[in-house]
Parts: sequence; structure tokens; C-alpha cells
Amino acid sequence: MTAVVEPPVARLAALPGVSTASRVAAQAAHARTTGRVLPVSPALSGLLPASGLRRGSTVAVHSSTSLLLALLAEATAAGSWAAVVGVPSLGVAAAAEHGVAVSRLALVPRPGAEYPAVMAALLDGVDLVVTEPRSIQPSIARRLSARARHRGAVLISLGPWPAADVELHCARGRWSGLSQGNGHLESRPVVVHAAGRGAAARPLSASLTLPTPAGRVAPALVDPVAEPMGVPVGVPVGVPSQLTRAEAAEETLAAPPHLIPEEAVG
Repeated sequence: MTAVVEPPVARLAALPGVSTASRVAAQAAHARTTGRVLPVSPALSGLLPASGLRRGSTVAVHSSTSLLLALLAEATAAGSWAAVVGVPSLGVAAAAEHGVAVSRLALVPRPGAEYPAVMAALLDGVDLVVTEPRSIQPSIARRLSARARHRGAVLISLGPWPAADVELHCARGRWSGLSQGNGHLESRPVVVHAAGRGAAARPLSASLTLPTPAGRVAPALVDPVAEPMGVPVGVPVGVPSQLTRAEAAEETLAAPPHLIPEEAVG
């Protein structure tokens, strides 16, 4: 009697913790339909586990306010609520230009000594909570991530965060929209690099236009010549002082940081 040889893929898929691509795709689709994953723009979905923002996770966004707002846009448009804590330079106009539903956006620009309590309260009742981790102690950061995990919120950090589940780094290219030294800065190509833990452990990259002239995010038509990660792009000589509101918001955040008082982080 001839023995039936099981295909290698089937043997691998039977191992604990191993899934086939079709099974992973099915799990991701189920997570989105049940609300366990908040939607993001299709241009960003390939960089995130389950193609969206998984409830209970912590995401760190480096070097780009536009990328941060792009992450909020789809979820808030679909009905999720978001709050931004301790980022006084982020304004409603810039958020609206990036597609964020500002009617479902709460801003707490300067929580002061109540920072941990404000963050905890918002993580209990808001879908997405954004913060800027200036001078926050690692122990406070870990407790806030644990609260997000238990409450099913998504914690998004504009900057490094201890043990973040997903890290998004944005390497930025040159702005377009200027002609003969005048005009408005409209869009620029970027390369977004994603890495992290667990399902996000495999590094990924995507070439995008962020923002587009309409203020959104889209796949880049050509690969950008990006600046080194984390290095702000300077405005060339001859560029007028009048910028788009989206550009003004992003460049303002490169200014000297607003520090959270020591008593606010325990």
C-alpha cells in the first residue's frame, strides 16, 4: 500500500503558530469585519498587521505629522473617535486637510501634571489616543500601553515609545509645488518603513506621496529620493514664507519641544 505523503506546506501549516497566507488573510478580514481592527487608507494597509490599526496595540510614528494624521483619517471617517494629548502644535485645520473627521477629534494640548490621568481616561473611552512622548518615563509609557491593550484602544505615539507593537519611520523626499521660486508647497514623496514585534516583526517599506495635493496619502508614482530617516527637510533658499497649513503644522513640530512637566510622569 502506497503511503500518502503530506505536502510540505501542509506539514508546516500544522505546526503551532504557523499560518498559510490564505489563513492570515482570512483572519485579517475577520478582524476588520468584527471591529477589532480600525481601517486605514489602502496606501498604508500593507504596512500594518491585519491591514489596519489593531485594537489594543501601540504604534510609534517617527518623523512625520502627516503620516500620523493619515493614520487617523480613515478610522475617524468610518465613525471612530480620536483624541490628541500633549501635542499643542497639532491643529484642527491641518487634521481636516489630511482627511481626519474633526467632529470626532478631541484635543488636549497641555494636560500638565494630569497627563497620566488624562491619558488613562481617554484610553478607557476613545478608539484612538495620540500623544507625544516628551520626557515621559518608561514605566508610565508601559502602563499606558497595558491600559490600551486591556481597553481595546489604539495608542499612537508621535515619536519613540517603549516596546511599541509597530514602528513607522518616514524618510521624506523633496516638496513639489514651487515654480521659479514661488507658489505653495503641495506634496512630496516619502518612503515609510514599518517594523515591530509579533505579526509586525517582518520589516516592510512602501513608497508613498504624503501628503498629496489634496492632503491625503497615495502610492507614489515614482520612487522618491528620500532624505535620511529622522532628518528634517530644510526649506530651500528662495522658498516663500507662505506655506500650506499642512506643511506649517509639520514644520512647527520640528521646533524646540514642549516638555511635559516632571510631575506629570510620576
